[in-house]
Amino acid sequence: MTSSLAENLKSKIEHEILMFNFKPGDRLDEVRLAERYGSSRTPVREALRLLAAEALVQIRPHRGAIVAGLSVTELIEMFEMMAIYEGVCARLAARHATPRDIAVMYEAHEECRKHADADDYEAYCIANVRFHERIYFASRNSHLIKQTIGTRNRIAAYRRFQLRRHNRLKESFTEHEYVLEAIKKGDGEAADRLMYEHISVQTARTASLITNLPPGYFAEANPASDRLDQEPDDNRPFPHAALGFE
Repeated sequence: MTSSLAENLKSKIEHEILMFNFKPGDRLDEVRLAERYGSSRTPVREALRLLAAEALVQIRPHRGAIVAGLSVTELIEMFEMMAIYEGVCARLAARHATPRDIAVMYEAHEECRKHADADDYEAYCIANVRFHERIYFASRNSHLIKQTIGTRNRIAAYRRFQLRRHNRLKESFTEHEYVLEAIKKGDGEAADRLMYEHISVQTARTASLITNLPPGYFAEANPASDRLDQEPDDNRPFPHAALGFE
């Protein structure tokens, strides 16, 4: 019983993290979470352990749990890997997708269209996740799906922010359309390239955003620690407030 409660609470807390209601660095107090979800502390504690195993939560000895953050280097590297993972998902989907898979992808695509036309950012973000997941699962590669979703979850909040900041809803929707056409035609090479380019736009713009932060913003840490040509040794949380997260 406790296990199923913990899994249910894990899903709820995970959703709050992915929707950026709980931000990196936020403390996850067991008592407050138990009150919030009408539960006892035991399943909350187990839920936090499950989230820690997926790197979404960091549990600090004698200090409790916080939402895990990313260094600038980690964030950019994960965006780069996400472009590769999603490109391969699209390539394999072009090879393995059934007519039913294609139909479900188009249903998700039309849902994105509705919200893009309405300029409904929140609804588009949710529909966007569903669209991409349809492609993941059509790849028929369980290891790839697990790696892709795991990485997606770690950078989900930053992807949501990027969509809002650059007013990319309609651009994103159009890029989806090109990917879908390639998958439907069974053109794995084109599907891979188009999806890679779709995600790489996010990588480039996020990197640009970080680069243009005010001088001295990282003064508390070694200025060289986030250079991409060096071994990363910095685990500071990514700076949200300066980018408009708070």
